[in-house]
Amino acid sequence: MPRTTDLGIKIGFLPSGPTSSIVDVPGVGVGHATVWRDEPPPPDGRGAARTGVTVVDPGGNLFRSPVPAGGAVLNGAGECTGFVAISEWGIAETPVFLTSTMQVGRVYDAACELLMAEEPAIGSENVTIPVVAECDDSFLSDARRMQVTKEDVSAALRAARYSVGGPAPPEGAVGAGTGMTCFDFKGGIGTASRMTPSGHTVGVLLLSNFGRRERLTVDGVPVGRLLPADQPPQQSPPPAGSCIVVVVTDAPVDSAACVRLARRAGLGLARAGSIAGHGSGEIFLALATGLRSPPTAGSKPRSGQIEADGLNPFFAAVVEATEEAVLNSMLAAPTVTGRDGNTSPGLPADQVRRLLRAAGHA
Repeated sequence: MPRTTDLGIKIGFLPSGPTSSIVDVPGVGVGHATVWRDEPPPPDGRGAARTGVTVVDPGGNLFRSPVPAGGAVLNGAGECTGFVAISEWGIAETPVFLTSTMQVGRVYDAACELLMAEEPAIGSENVTIPVVAECDDSFLSDARRMQVTKEDVSAALRAARYSVGGPAPPEGAVGAGTGMTCFDFKGGIGTASRMTPSGHTVGVLLLSNFGRRERLTVDGVPVGRLLPADQPPQQSPPPAGSCIVVVVTDAPVDSAACVRLARRAGLGLARAGSIAGHGSGEIFLALATGLRSPPTAGSKPRSGQIEADGLNPFFAAVVEATEEAVLNSMLAAPTVTGRDGNTSPGLPADQVRRLLRAAGHA
């Protein structure tokens, strides 16, 4: 499956990292567990499962040494556990777990057990609130049964730990992205990175599940309107959907700057064609490993901290990487058929390439 760069598309002006993915940020890992099964519909079975878990791990012992973090909400028809604590304290104490809407409780419980097994102080010295965010994959996956297990969460977390320093993680219909739909095409997991002039890396990983076909825009080209219409038209999911965006940088920025970085993800989604509709949950998180410290209150800014105008290249990096990650999430995903025969078609990469060439973009 091609990625954005394989189509000859250059989103924005900043250079990408070596893999153009979030794992370009030192120490960051990504892992997936995909749940794909076909059983009789409830109550006789669990139905069609097209779902899973994805973990973004910034590395290290986050309970002992959390990272500055911040979040932003563009439209709040969604859920992200731990978001209130991050907003209050400005730190992230766990990896970020992504899954489907009805599986949040299962993933949260499993995350608690797995993190306690790694760090005995959790639950004795203090508690922790795992960060679990979701999008609704019920167009393709049967939400009437619990499809995700503790073993799935464990596999995704383990894979994230092993992936550090490796190639770009799988994208599209994998992990939490297995059942997602974007702009009426198959969506899911997408990632990209940018390098700033200061030598720091900004990585983005997102879970795309939003938008209508006619609004799909690729590097400014209205691809969704130019692609031939389906004959007969495909059945589409309800006009809602969501997008979770996770930003990680190795720059020395504090929690207030992380909030500002997270907010810029919305601009990247808008460039791809999002309007953040009424029933959609656009929730963004940003984490920074450059000012990592023990969880003590009242710490003063460190030498070399980036702030004010120095953040402008990081804002650009988030916007560009987010826009690219949306397209990568679609290009990597094949056509998927799930519950009740519902189908999310893969984005036709060859047709997209021709449209972009005709517009002088590739």
